Parts: sequence; structure tokens; C-alpha cells
Amino acid sequence: MPESACQLCLLLLLGLGLGSPEALPPPCESQIYCHGELLHQVQMAKLYQDDKQFVDMPLSSAPDQVLQHFRALASAHNHSVPRPQLQAFLQEHFQAAGQELQPWVPEDWKDSPRFLEKIADSKLRSWARQLHRLWKKLGKKVRPEVLRQPERFSLIYSQHPFIVPGGRFHEFYYWDSYWVMEGLLLSEMAGTVRGMLQNFLDLVQTFGHVPNGARVYYLQRSQPPLLTLMMARYVAHTNDAAFLRDNIGTLALELDFWAEKRNVSVSLGGKSYVLNRYHVPYGGPRPESYSKDAELAGMVPEGAREALWAELKAGAESGWDFSSRWLIGSQNSSSLSSIRTSKLVPVDLNAFLCQAEGLMSSFHASLGNEAEAAKYRNLRARRLAALEAVLWDREKGAWFDYDLEHGKKNHEFYPSNLAPLWAGCFSDPSMADQALKYLEDSQVLTYQHGVPTSLRKSGQQWDYPNAWAPLQDLVIRGLARSPSPRTQEVAFQLAQNWIQTNFRVYSQTSAMYEKYDISSGGQPGGGGEYEVQEGFGWTNGVALMLLDHYGDRLSSAAQAAFLEPLCLAAALLLGLLLR
Repeated sequence: MPESACQLCLLLLLGLGLGSPEALPPPCESQIYCHGELLHQVQMAKLYQDDKQFVDMPLSSAPDQVLQHFRALASAHNHSVPRPQLQAFLQEHFQAAGQELQPWVPEDWKDSPRFLEKIADSKLRSWARQLHRLWKKLGKKVRPEVLRQPERFSLIYSQHPFIVPGGRFHEFYYWDSYWVMEGLLLSEMAGTVRGMLQNFLDLVQTFGHVPNGARVYYLQRSQPPLLTLMMARYVAHTNDAAFLRDNIGTLALELDFWAEKRNVSVSLGGKSYVLNRYHVPYGGPRPESYSKDAELAGMVPEGAREALWAELKAGAESGWDFSSRWLIGSQNSSSLSSIRTSKLVPVDLNAFLCQAEGLMSSFHASLGNEAEAAKYRNLRARRLAALEAVLWDREKGAWFDYDLEHGKKNHEFYPSNLAPLWAGCFSDPSMADQALKYLEDSQVLTYQHGVPTSLRKSGQQWDYPNAWAPLQDLVIRGLARSPSPRTQEVAFQLAQNWIQTNFRVYSQTSAMYEKYDISSGGQPGGGGEYEVQEGFGWTNGVALMLLDHYGDRLSSAAQAAFLEPLCLAAALLLGLLLR
């Protein structure tokens, strides 16, 4: 190969942080699925509409053989393989995405779970039955060859079958699975939930944390930590104390990961508080979004690219990938190249961890281990004090992300601002009513079809006009914790609005979606890095939860409400009369 071509190739690799001595470590060791020239050439050639497709494709032979053949091919073409030759190479050495999984109908699925009887509206009851049937469509099982030859797959082997979100997401994901499990428990599928829980526990035993999803390219980032809550819901449903006893040490390992790898100290008013953040110090473009990340890096100086890619991974770890929430405070808050996820202390992450610490204390107390119960009780108390000192805003009546660089709160609206209510991590019962006033003041209750993800229209999928099922749950169950009938009635009306949106779109399309556009009557959502996906695991789970909790009152008739302050008294009176 001519020297100039060698130099060009080296410069290209250096520019992408693949050969730089200052480069952060790659997302995983695989030179096919996580970093290296093969990944770079295939993804930058954009052979597929979605970068995720390539990194989900199994190998037809051992990785060393595939890499050897590719090096010969690349060398023959001065390290710039033409598109037709790349396509031929992939056809010879890779299999189609999804081959490592097979459909699975859960053995514990039953035709008529009891919760259906609680739904008064016959149309909603029929719809709930159809949602219950979707579990059979979303069930997957890993083929045994993934266990025998793991090096040929990006999929991480799981012993037990599971429910996937749907659409482009062939594998299971961490925080999605909590709301899926809530739906499965209502569907009386505790055996499926136990298997999924065991898969997560096995991941913690192997890797020390729960990865973002069950792929090697997700290994170095996690997602919102809900494993302890999953266990709590399973144990509450089954009274399976033996399963809890056998695995409580693994739950502790996961919380240790967050305490040791994702902690941050905040000094305020002469005191120091330890809280947590999303932070993924690993370099290179995300393999599943490689070309987008590589192109985005062209917008920043070469020396800032590794930091950009690490911040993108932290944004993915948050579950909110992506949102103006992670751009606020930057010089160019409209560009994803300005992402700064790790510079913010998120309300929801710390609420989830506060809840987990409380649950761990209760678990240990139930198992007779008072010393460990006291340890986690003290951890929760310290975090609760930090939440209220650093993130709570008494004047506004809500919690807000804290900007570490600028030393101030981000006062933008996000449903996550109410996460401590949902998690039960607040000290004063009146905080729920203060949060209702905050929602009124923010004009959030004027949206008829769901609570928006933010009030900024950035083009990112975790922003306006999209609304997401788990965020509806945060707000609805958070408000429902209030002892005030007025606040509880708002929670019901928000549930009614969301069910109306889901039901109407399902009636039109026969599909459930991962997100909804609430700006024009409620439609499948958009924006972000890929097309809106059907399925959809957590949307189904939240719908079933709301149908179970409010089934005696919810209506299929179009009656979405503007919940402006003057209307709340009337809504409350009507609700009481209907009861």
C-alpha cells in the first residue's frame, strides 16, 4: 500500500479516537461490534438505514477469521473498501440480525387474568385483553448457539426467556423492563417476571452492574437503576422470600456500582452532599449509532471528540437519549454536539436510588438482618437530605436537576421533576400538593393528550411534543400519593387523558407505540435517531397499570380534559359524584 494511503488511514483512525494514545477505552473489546476498522468502514458506508442493524448481525465464522479476511480485503483496496465489496463481505461472513433469538410464548400466559374484571368500560376491557395478548408477540428466547459460541454474537446470552420492547429492539433493556414487569404481574405471569429478574441478576454477577441492554456494545453503560424495585414488586406479588434471600447480595452489588462509579459531591451552604449522575468514561462513537456520532464529532474540535462521545453514552445511560435536558447550560443548547449529561445531577436518578435504599432496608429487616437494614436506612436518610438541600425548590414546589458547572438548578419543566413523589422520597406530605401547583404554574395541565416530556421543541425524541408512558406514570402515581382529594383527582384525569390517547391511536392503527406526539390530537411520536417503534413493552405495561388502578372510572368515550385551575374544582366534584 502506498505510504500516503497508510498516512490517510492513520489520520482517519486518529480523528475518530480509534488510534489516539489519549483515547478513552472502547465500549467493549470486540474489534467487530465495538471498535476498529471493520466497524468504521461498514457503518460509515451506511449500508443499512439503521446503524443498529449491522452490530446486531451474528458472525458466520470465528471473529479472528472474519477480521483476517477483512484485513486482506481492506489492504487490497487501500483501506477504503468499495460499497459492493463491503456488501459481498457482509453477505459471506455475517448472518441476518435477529437470528440468535427465537419467538417464545410464555408458559404462564393465561386467557383471562383477573384484573380484566375490574375494567367497567367494555371497550377498554376488550382493548386490555388485546394488550394482554401482546405479551405472546413480544416473547423471545436466546438460541443455545449463543451460549456455545458467544464470540460470534453481540447478544449477551440469557438463560431465561424474556419480553422485549418491540420494533428495532430485539433484546431486552434495563429500565423498560420494570414497566413491562408491572404489566406482566397484572397478567398473572410471575414466572416470566422471575426469569427476567434472574437474567438481570446474572448480568450483575457477571459484569458488576446491569448494562443498558443485553448487547456487548452496551456493556459499559447502565440505565436508570430499577432492579431493586423490580424485586420488590415480584416479592410483593408472590411472597417469594427465598428468592429475595438468595439474591439480596446481588442487589447490593448493583447499588455499589452506582455508589462507586457514578457518585458526585456537591458543596452547598458550607455542607457537602453525595449524589449520583450518569457518567460513561468510554470513547468512540456508540456502535449502534456509529455514523451519527462520527458525523456529530465533525462539529467539535478534534480534542473534544472523545468527551463528546462519552457524554452521548451518558445520555444513553440516562434513558433520555436524547433531550434538551442534557444540553441546557451549554453555549449552543440547540445542538446535540453540546451535550453535557455528566455535568448535571438528575432528579430521577437520585429518586430511584433513594427508593432502592429504602427498599433494601425493608428487605433486610424482613430477613432479620437489622445491621444491614440500619445501614440502608441511613443511606436513604442521607440521600433524602441531599435531595431536599440540593434539588428541591421550595418556592417553585418541585425538584430540579442541579448543574455542577454553573452551581445552580435547571428550572426547565420535565416530568422527572416529580420523580421523588413517585419514589416516596420526600419528607413532607404537602409536597405533592405543592407539585400540583407547580404543574398548574407551568401550564403542563393544559395538554389534553398526555404530559409532555419537556416544553422545548428541539427535534430530540425526549422533548416536546413527545410524551412517554413511564413519565406519565411518574407524574400520575406521584400526585396520587397526596392525601388531598383534589390532587388525587388530577392524577385520575391525567390517567384518563393518557388512556384516551393510547386507546384512540390503537383503534386507528392496531398498534401500541413507544412514544406519542401530543401536539395534534395524540399520534405516534417522532424525532430523534430512528423511526417511532411499535410494540411496545413499557407503553403496554403502563396502560395495564392505569386500567387496573382506575378501571372502575376510566372511559373510552372522547373526553380528554384541560386541567386548568378553574376546571379542577369542577373535575373534582364530577369525580366524587361518579363515585
